[in-house]
Parts: sequence; structure tokens; C-alpha cells
Amino acid sequence: MRPIKTLERVLSKAGIGSRTEARKWIGEGRVRVNGRVVRDGDQWIDLKRDRVAFDGKPLGKTERVYLLFYKPKGYLTTYRDPQGRPTIYDLLPNQDRYLFPVGRLDLDTSGLLILTNDTAFAERLTNPDYKVPKTYLVKASKPITDAQLQQLRDGVELRDGATRPANVRRIAANKFEITITEGRNRQVRRMVEVFGAKVLKLVRVAIGRIRIGDLKIGKVRELTQQELKGLRTED
Repeated sequence: MRPIKTLERVLSKAGIGSRTEARKWIGEGRVRVNGRVVRDGDQWIDLKRDRVAFDGKPLGKTERVYLLFYKPKGYLTTYRDPQGRPTIYDLLPNQDRYLFPVGRLDLDTSGLLILTNDTAFAERLTNPDYKVPKTYLVKASKPITDAQLQQLRDGVELRDGATRPANVRRIAANKFEITITEGRNRQVRRMVEVFGAKVLKLVRVAIGRIRIGDLKIGKVRELTQQELKGLRTED
């Protein structure tokens, strides 16, 4: 970890809030550096020498939290929505602690999300260089041929370039399971649209080796140490 960081990044890395929230708190005068109020979120902080306090309490390491959540369809993965639509945080316990989703699922997609306050862990899971696989159950608006499934395995051309090869398993004429190692916006939906079809149902059923199992929709559980170890070494 670099010993020099901006003040807003120091707060977010400590796991007490997002960088946007940190900048707001700094502007409100709630943060002191070496005993003095600092209102500039871009001020550089030497983590080895400077003492940072938030609301009068020394900034220390926040306990890391790792949760597995089964997101229902119809919920956003943002904290707040200007249109007042429901978000996943309406369903989570202990809403006063800062957690963020590792990657996103759109409004009409359900399935597994990992929630944490560990930014380094989140970066590893979302950075495509690490190729952490995500598996989705897909229901298409029309039958998908064997040749089209093979195209998905080989990679299809999208507006932002060809996709990596995927693992694909047929379930029914218009249903299949696909495992990808990228995280492009609406990627699976766009891959299906290449064939002139629409995705009627999309569920993320696995992240790495972790599958939904008996986790109920809308519910959350802690990741086990074995699961965390597997995600950290996934390749």
C-alpha cells in the first residue's frame, strides 16, 4: 500500500464510506489531520506520519466484512435512486455500516452479489486481468441453436470488441448456462442479442466456485474463510 494518499481516499480505504461521502464529510469539517480540521479532500496524507481522526475518533482499521447476497429482480445496486426505486440496501441488515457491491447487476437481473468494505478484495474480483469467472442462467426469447452456442464458446463480436471464449452448457432449447471472465456492461444480454434474440431472464448463479446453493432470494450470509481463500486465489 502506498504510504501517501489523498485524504478522501484514506477515509474510503479505511472502509467507513465511499469517496463521495468522504469528500462531503471533509467539507463539513468532521475530519482532523494532526489535530487540525482539514476541509480539502485532495490534501496528501502520509500514512506513516499523519494522524487522521473522524468525528473525534482516530481513524483505525475497520473490520472487514464479506457478504454473499441473492439480489432479487427489480432492485438497483446503488445506495440511493433519484427516482425512488428500491435498492439492495433496503433489504440488508445493519444498514449503518458501509458496504459496496463487487460489480453490479442491473435492475432486471437477479442472482449473486458480493458486498464488502475491502477495496483491494473488490478490485481483484472485478479486474478482468484476474479472470474471475461469473456464471449466469439465461432464458432467451427464442431457441438458441447449437451453432450459436458454439459461437458464444468461441467469442462473439460486440461494439466494444470480441468477447473472450465462454463456457456454455445447454439446459433447454432457449435456456443455457454461460460462464464469462469479463465484466462489460450488459455483456450477456448483448451476446444474446447478436443472434436476434432478447434475454427474458438472467440470473447470476455463481461467482468463481461459489454457487447460490440454498441461499434464498433477498437473503444474505457471510462468506466462509474457505470461500474467501478460493476467491483470492481464483485464476
